[in-house]
Amino acid sequence: MKYVDEFRNEKLIEKLAGIIRKSGDSRLTFMEVCGGHTSAIHRFGIPSLLPENIRLISGPGCPVCVTGKELIDKAIICSRIDDLILTTFGDMIRVPGSASSLEKEKSRGADIRIVFSALEALDIARRNPDRKVVFMAVGFETTAPGTAVTLEMAEKERTGNFFILNAHKVMPPAMRALLNGGVKIDGFICPGHVAAITGSSIFDFIPEEFGLGCVVTGFEPVDIMQAVLMLIKQVKHDVPEVEIEYNRVVSREGNKIALGYIKDCFDPCNAKWRGLGTIPDSGLKLNKKFSTFDAEKFIPPDFIETGDDGACICGDILRGMATPGECPLFASVCTPDNPAGACMVSNEGTCNTWYKYKRDE
Repeated sequence: MKYVDEFRNEKLIEKLAGIIRKSGDSRLTFMEVCGGHTSAIHRFGIPSLLPENIRLISGPGCPVCVTGKELIDKAIICSRIDDLILTTFGDMIRVPGSASSLEKEKSRGADIRIVFSALEALDIARRNPDRKVVFMAVGFETTAPGTAVTLEMAEKERTGNFFILNAHKVMPPAMRALLNGGVKIDGFICPGHVAAITGSSIFDFIPEEFGLGCVVTGFEPVDIMQAVLMLIKQVKHDVPEVEIEYNRVVSREGNKIALGYIKDCFDPCNAKWRGLGTIPDSGLKLNKKFSTFDAEKFIPPDFIETGDDGACICGDILRGMATPGECPLFASVCTPDNPAGACMVSNEGTCNTWYKYKRDE
């Protein structure tokens, strides 16, 4: 409770807001690339505390949102195999595929189970040795170590009925792709949970190559307001660098044990991102040692990947080129109860967050 009081202190928040308001009238745009930040920014009403010249926009920080329809379609194929149990995080179950969703497949009788971790999926495999169990592995550097630890355990135990449908991604290449693609921003609010694993040094290329500042940030209102102020000062004094606001959790070097697990289980690979296309070295594939756990073996060789729905502008939103309010489907055809696109599904998705906190605007 003391922790919450400290980082939600109204007087401190008001003080930070006052300093920001007095920092000048230059129009600045900062992008957050973490779904947790997107949710927190609107949940705590951060935009209402900032002057009109300071704008926050959302990038591709929600792992559910950046996952394309092809992965959902592959998961649906797996779920239709008679002796197979598909396990997934809860957010993924409602993401639309090309013609169905995991939620619809479950209602039709598929054995699809929501789990909170890969370890829980492995335990299901242990308790059902006569059935295949596939874990749908999504997420950035934050969740990849958990998948890797589980793979190490499965390999050690020789669990032959456990498989991974893998879609892990890493954040820095996507940030580079955004900047190369011409997104107009003045700095990044960098993901605290990712950096807790990787360390802040993975963002060094941004000030070095693009001349933009970065602040690795926590998830409370004081964290976010402080990060905005730090970015404003970097721009004002023309000293772009990578700063750590979230220093109670994040170091420059990161978690070497977690990074070791990732290195032991995965190799870099090209990966498809919703709205960004295929980005080199932005994914993690199972390496040769763990290739027997790859659920891709259950996907027919003639599987055809599909594009996203043209009426849904999730891709533009994830690139920071549009806001949910500009989508013709937002809050009418597309709602949390009936999502047309992935950005409306997850609690960390930009459209979902706007629907909860901003749709009346």
